[in-house]
Amino acid sequence: MEKKRIIKLKIKKMGINGEGIGYFQRKIVFVPQALPEEYVLARIEKEQAKYISAELVKILKKSPVRTQPRDKYDVGGIELEHLQYSAQLKFKEDIIRQSLAKFKPQGYRQMEIRPTIGMDEPYHYRNKAQFQIRKSKSGKILAGLYRPNSHFLVDLPTFSTQKPLTMKVMRTVVALIKKWNISVYDERQHRGLLKTVVIRESEAFNQIQVIFITTSDRFPQKNQLINDLQQQFPEIISIMQNVNRSRGSQIWGDETFNLAGTDYLDEQLGNVHFKLSARAFFQLNPQQTIRLYDQVAQALDLQPHETLVDAYCGVGTIGLSVGQNAKEIRGMDIIPEAIQDARMNARLSGISNATYEVGTADKWFAKWTKEGFVPDALVVDPPRTGLDERLIQTIHQFKPQKFVYVSCNPSTLARDLVKLTNDYHVEYIQSIDMFPQTARCEAIVKFKRK
Repeated sequence: MEKKRIIKLKIKKMGINGEGIGYFQRKIVFVPQALPEEYVLARIEKEQAKYISAELVKILKKSPVRTQPRDKYDVGGIELEHLQYSAQLKFKEDIIRQSLAKFKPQGYRQMEIRPTIGMDEPYHYRNKAQFQIRKSKSGKILAGLYRPNSHFLVDLPTFSTQKPLTMKVMRTVVALIKKWNISVYDERQHRGLLKTVVIRESEAFNQIQVIFITTSDRFPQKNQLINDLQQQFPEIISIMQNVNRSRGSQIWGDETFNLAGTDYLDEQLGNVHFKLSARAFFQLNPQQTIRLYDQVAQALDLQPHETLVDAYCGVGTIGLSVGQNAKEIRGMDIIPEAIQDARMNARLSGISNATYEVGTADKWFAKWTKEGFVPDALVVDPPRTGLDERLIQTIHQFKPQKFVYVSCNPSTLARDLVKLTNDYHVEYIQSIDMFPQTARCEAIVKFKRK
């Protein structure tokens, strides 16, 4: 089919990435920014054997749930801003249904899919900005995100899902980079110093941590930069430097140094206190995280005599939040810094019944069970790739009485349910909107052992 050809489509539904889906000559067509029931003109960008990728050109008939987006940028993280928020919540419930229908785990048609828990104000929720720093041909300092499926950096002077103070600090950093003529990375030539700026904000304590990711541990003008930042923002309590010498796409390097202030950012969820190191994973939406963990606690319903394993525990957020009344908590993660943070967070919160170890979930689960420790309850919160196959085999072997799965990817969740439903019934799936204005969906699955 001729590339750049403009075709007329009726959009039938939305795909899992939030794009509109129509059909042309019996072939599926993906059109970002298009909504169901709309008639559109779309420009063909790429044709594959089974589908066509197209760009929205004009809306001929508008959806009643279309709304005016606050941001005008073509970047990830706001791909559903044109959809009314109530419709976003229904879409995220539908994503789960689509995923179940694709993988067809046992009993999927009878599974209770609860309405998505949303936010009262679905903006200004992100507590972390991770912006690439580059220089335009005209010499302007750019700080932002890449356009989807490209390496074109979009400068973001504003961004409605980020917290206002975070954006204010980020734009001040941009101005100071120019003021002090700090070397900016050029990825084509693999030259220059500053690649990325990460800003994390604590909602509970109104603190800011700034991390400069550089190609070298040498950082000329860092003292002037730090001094200016600290004078303008008393909220900044931690300034760190991470060194990433590689040419690859990974953000972080292995070396992290303290430039000023403390090594950690303080945060609190409920009555659990956390200290977060520069690379530690922490949920990006504190308000919804509290709701998420409340749902996990309800699903587990832990009793004082019961033990809990928190697989993929990170800095211990789930286990420490939901297992305070349990007899014992054990957790594991493959990132050593995260385990150090988890142990410290347990001490800070006065929780003495928690043990955290570095390693894979299947390794430690198998080791503990061999030693005679078979947990009463298991909570898993895996990465987007889903559960490790060896952990699934271990779950089949020991079948904890109570089991809750926290998922950030409905597709891998549905895939894992195909095997997990051999031993467990799904009592319900509760979706929670952790990332308003995006197509991402978080879900909690409560299992009942057969």
